[in-house]
Amino acid sequence: MSQKLPITFRPTNEEDAAPLTKWLTDPQILRWFPMIDAREIEDAVRIWIGYSRMEAGISVDWEGEVCGMANLYIQPFKKLAHTCLFSVIVKEEMRGKGVGGDLLTRLMQHAKEKFQIEILHLEVYEGNPAKNLYQRAGFKEYGRQEHFIKEEGKYLAKIFMQKDL
Repeated sequence: MSQKLPITFRPTNEEDAAPLTKWLTDPQILRWFPMIDAREIEDAVRIWIGYSRMEAGISVDWEGEVCGMANLYIQPFKKLAHTCLFSVIVKEEMRGKGVGGDLLTRLMQHAKEKFQIEILHLEVYEGNPAKNLYQRAGFKEYGRQEHFIKEEGKYLAKIFMQKDL
């Protein structure tokens, strides 16, 4: 069994916009997100970081540098406040080291304790290796939308997953 990395968790802040933008600009990472160009990435980062004002984001640091982030997209409507969509991103070179699993565990705890979230849900594209992380954490597929993404003439399905907290 490998030794755990000495990572620390903290609330996401505005300074995290720069590494998030850098990661999303990488074509290997961007392929698993719906954005396609710098303007769309900028909008997505602005929205993600905007939730930090509500303390809805968690960042992970290793050796003084951010290496992952997760964000809860908190619902503004009371009837929907029990459920929440989320996103996770881990720096490429930190994948496979337990960072994503630890971050997801922390995010689920945060969602339940701070926001009283009962159901977390996500959208992941067909072929995304992160689906395995979500399955290990107990998320179950509850639907899929075929032909959701069309890029370079090829379609990918969007897979919907959720977990009761």
